[in-house]
Amino acid sequence: MLFTPAHHPPGQPSALGWHFAFVGKELLLPDDGSETPALPPGPGFGALAASRHYLGRLDGLDCWAASLPDVPAGWRAVPLRAAMMQFPAPLMALAGRAAQVLEWDRTHRHCGVCGTATERSASERSRVCPACGHTAYPRISPAMMALVWRPGELLLARAPHFMPGMYSALAGFVEPGETLEECVAREVEEEVGVQVRNLRYFGSQSWPFPHSLMVAFTAEWAGGEIVPQPDEIEDAGWYPLDALPGIPPRFSIAGFLIRDTVERLSQAG
Repeated sequence: MLFTPAHHPPGQPSALGWHFAFVGKELLLPDDGSETPALPPGPGFGALAASRHYLGRLDGLDCWAASLPDVPAGWRAVPLRAAMMQFPAPLMALAGRAAQVLEWDRTHRHCGVCGTATERSASERSRVCPACGHTAYPRISPAMMALVWRPGELLLARAPHFMPGMYSALAGFVEPGETLEECVAREVEEEVGVQVRNLRYFGSQSWPFPHSLMVAFTAEWAGGEIVPQPDEIEDAGWYPLDALPGIPPRFSIAGFLIRDTVERLSQAG
């Protein structure tokens, strides 16, 4: 499935289109038990939407993000995370994109400088203040993720809000003036008290909770004993590659990072 992003709908819109419609933070799915968004006619959600944004085309079909005040008949509202776990990768990415665009639109209705009501730009995806000219673009918050390893073991931790029994790699937001590499070293030492070296970039994933960009690394343990950060880390420890605790599913970059690193280290012996 090929997605071509765009800000403005084409002159000849497709007869059907993917509509990622939300009520609050929940995604609407057909009430027939289907686990993917349907392809309703364009006017279907458009007429009901409090806010509607064009996203681009997926295999020739127009894609829209829409915010609705209520759940219409024939539809059900599902938490975004649960819905995304059922989607193929292209639809998962589009659902996340839609959620972030709607969240940006919702939180920038007024100028952050002078308080005047903002207006949508006609030329780009932004909201502009007609009084002072301040422009607000969709916010992206970069966050690093680091999977610390040493021969035969991974350092995994859990935060208080994780599902019971779930452990993952370490993560934290990048601070102003900080490189990703500096963020990795700081966050790892803050959260579990160890030092790392030999950072290796793994990949990135847009994470719409609410507007993060997760940038994942592996990092070799360089020293220090595990000391969990109070209120941030509930538990942390070294786990053998063949005896890991519960880890995130593969739809998240953490799930891919941990599984792929286990495979790579196991093959390396």
